[in-house]
Amino acid sequence: MKIPKFADLILFENDDVIVVNKPPFISSLDEREGGEINILRMAKNYWPDAQICHRLDKETSGSLIIAKTPEAYRSVSMQFERRKVKKVYHAVIDGTHVFDELLIDLPILNVGKSSVTISRQEGKRAETWFQSLKYFKHYTLVECRPVTGRMHQIRIHLATQRASIAGDEMYKGQPVFLSKLKRKYHLGKDQEELPIMKRFALHAFEVTFALLNGEIITIQAPYPKDFETLIKLLDKFDS
Repeated sequence: MKIPKFADLILFENDDVIVVNKPPFISSLDEREGGEINILRMAKNYWPDAQICHRLDKETSGSLIIAKTPEAYRSVSMQFERRKVKKVYHAVIDGTHVFDELLIDLPILNVGKSSVTISRQEGKRAETWFQSLKYFKHYTLVECRPVTGRMHQIRIHLATQRASIAGDEMYKGQPVFLSKLKRKYHLGKDQEELPIMKRFALHAFEVTFALLNGEIITIQAPYPKDFETLIKLLDKFDS
């Protein structure tokens, strides 16, 4: 995998914060001791005092806020704590689902080893709004707006609706193969077909928060190449 230049990921920057479009397959923070590249390390090479204000799953792409100063880090962290940061994700889900401002309010329990479950007894409150954006024959593009910020929140909330994110095998999502979409699709002899996306189809499309001067900004992160390709192929062969 080619590691991009940090400067090429920047969507917005001022004296206090940077918003980047995180590529898929790069962790937000150090996952374990070791030499694995991550956004925090890339950010610190660019700006030594950089601190990551929240995190995205390794496979999730999209908008990520990085503070350049302790004051900015405190300010953005408080906004997250008070649920003032508005986050909008786009996901491609298995099946056709009509979500019209659907609120899923199901508590999530972290059971360790990067795994969560729904637990009404022991789970922490978790709320997500869902809105269908575009329908295909076998898939739906949905907008997801998490109110809380629990681990795997969007992924497990969608799974409870039998609407798992495409490619999210942890929550029973199936990878998308071109052979499933395109009639008369032929693989060459001894060739193994790879999924259109090598990850689950979730992208942090937009983030809205207040700068230190009180100005509210909204930053949108364009789809990365793999997500854009999936949408194009669904448009062509599954609409």
